[in-house]
Amino acid sequence: MKQFLLLLACFSVLSSFAQKQKVWLDADTGNEMDDLYAIVRLVKDPSIELIGLSSAHFNNPDLLVFEKWNAYDTKGLNTVGESQRLNEQILKALKRLDIPHPYGADRQIGRAWGQEDARSSDASQAIINAVKSLPNGEKLDILTIGAMSNLASALIIAPEIKSRIRCFSLGAQYDPKTKVWNKNEFNIRNDLNAFDYLLNLEGLNLTMMCLQAAKPLQFKRDETYQKLDESIEVEKILEDRWKEQNPQDLTRVMWDLALVEAYLNPTLAQIKTATTPPENKQRKIKAYTKIDAKELADDFWKVLKD
Repeated sequence: MKQFLLLLACFSVLSSFAQKQKVWLDADTGNEMDDLYAIVRLVKDPSIELIGLSSAHFNNPDLLVFEKWNAYDTKGLNTVGESQRLNEQILKALKRLDIPHPYGADRQIGRAWGQEDARSSDASQAIINAVKSLPNGEKLDILTIGAMSNLASALIIAPEIKSRIRCFSLGAQYDPKTKVWNKNEFNIRNDLNAFDYLLNLEGLNLTMMCLQAAKPLQFKRDETYQKLDESIEVEKILEDRWKEQNPQDLTRVMWDLALVEAYLNPTLAQIKTATTPPENKQRKIKAYTKIDAKELADDFWKVLKD
């Protein structure tokens, strides 16, 4: 009897490991500084299995008319290439280059006037393969913190994976009181075609982290510098990224980290059902409406320092 109970206990432990939720993160890491914080938080989380980190572009009209974008010279800037470079840098610092990190699409799906032509890339193909490789009954949670080109492309190319994914995306604005949407937001503007495609995709499980919900998660520059230990490579990268990209900002909204933290700590965030915008196919999706910013910030620092 004791041997049976011991075997049962071992089986339960093994099952708990086998049932870790598989997660994919799609990030426009080169755009700002908070993407790296979000990546580090997700990689270091013991409760999930991060099976992919893909790079997203951050193409926007300013690149055509201004000489600078953040700290970058816009001339010749390969936005998805910069995201890819930083993804590889942070994974190397975390000693997790074993996590697949495919190169994403270099531009939006379709054309400037619309359309839904996929922008195939290593990232979209890897997402498709990852979903199709899942054991029966499992789903892949895909988090996007930039333009949604890679996710939309994967679904256009292989629509059969739709029922086997859950999408959590940062972007857009939504007022839960008036129930009004506003697509005038950076990630959405960088690929409005992709967002519209996902909104119109009947049956797709989609949860949006909109600006109003994410905004309360803010880090103060000087406090952040004090907390980060430059003798630890990954923490030095986080500090340097702020210093390089946004040194003048005394406070930064940690948009991308807000989505990752809320996803990992569902009890510290509120989600409500929402109807898609009137110009889209009318269906129900979900939207974060409130987060416990203090608790989520504390959680980030605790996990980083563990």
